[in-house]
Amino acid sequence: MLLDEVAEVIDAWRPPGIPAEVAGFARRAVARSEPQRPARARALLFAASRLGAFCASIGLELDAGVCLCASVIERFVISARVGEATRRTLRTNLRFLARRILADPAPVALPRERAKAPYPPAEIASYLALADAQPTTLRQHRASALICLGAGAGLIGAELRHVRGNDVVCRSGGVLVLVAGGRPRAVPVLAHYHDRLLRTASVFGTSYLVSGANPDSHNVTNPLISCLSGGIDLERLSTARLRSTYLAQMAEQIGLSAFMDAAGITCSQRLGDLVSHLERPSEKDAVALLRARRAP
Repeated sequence: MLLDEVAEVIDAWRPPGIPAEVAGFARRAVARSEPQRPARARALLFAASRLGAFCASIGLELDAGVCLCASVIERFVISARVGEATRRTLRTNLRFLARRILADPAPVALPRERAKAPYPPAEIASYLALADAQPTTLRQHRASALICLGAGAGLIGAELRHVRGNDVVCRSGGVLVLVAGGRPRAVPVLAHYHDRLLRTASVFGTSYLVSGANPDSHNVTNPLISCLSGGIDLERLSTARLRSTYLAQMAEQIGLSAFMDAAGITCSQRLGDLVSHLERPSEKDAVALLRARRAP
C-alpha cells in the first residue's frame, strides 16, 4: 500500500517537457510498484518517464506489460544518451519496476567460482617426494615438471601441456618459462624450483615436459596426477591448487594484501583497468620484483 506522502509525490508529478501520456505511464507504473519513500518514487518516475518516451518514439504501446519486458529495457538502456553511471541506475530501477509489476521471478543468484586454496609448503614437499619415488626415471622427471610448472610458474591447462624442455631458460638473473599460445610471455619461476626444473628441462630438450608426443590429446596429465596421490593423508593433486600456490606466493612477495588494505579495495575487478595505464617492467625488473633470482 502506498504511503500518503509517496502517493502525493506521484500524483503531483508533472515534469515540464514530457508528454502527458508518457508522464501518465510513469505515474501508473510507479504507483503499482509501491515505493516506500518519496525519494525512491522520484527516482522511479524519472526512469519510467525516460523509458516511456523511448517506447513512444518507436511506436510501442505505453503499457507496462509491453514497455517493461526485458528486451525493451535492454534496448532502451543501450540507446540512452547518458553517462555510464546513469545508464546503470536506469537499468536497475527499470528492472525493479518490472519485477514488482510483472511479477517475473527474480534471477537465481549463482555463487561465483572461488579461487582454489593454495598448498602449504609441507604438502608441496610431500608431492615432490612422491615424484622422486616414482618407479621410472621418466615418470620422476615428468612428475617433477608438473609440480614445478604449476606451483613454481603458475601454468595450467594447455600452457602446461605445451612446455618443452628448451622453453625453460636462464636469463635476466633468474629462470624463466617461455609460454606460447594465446598469451605468450616469459614467466619467472620461483627460486625454490629452479634447480629441479632445470635438471628436468635438460633431460627433455625439445620434447614436452609433462605430455607425451601429442600434448593435445585428452587428459594427458591424468596419469601423472594419479601417480601423485599419497593415500588418505594426501589428496589427489590439483593443478588448479598448484596455480593458486604460485599466485599466492607472488601476491605475498609484491605486497598485494598491504596495497589492497591501504587502498580500501576488497575486489580486484578494476585492478586490470589500472594496470593498463602502467608502464610494463623489464624482464630483469620483473624477476627481481618477484624474487625469482637464482641463488649466487
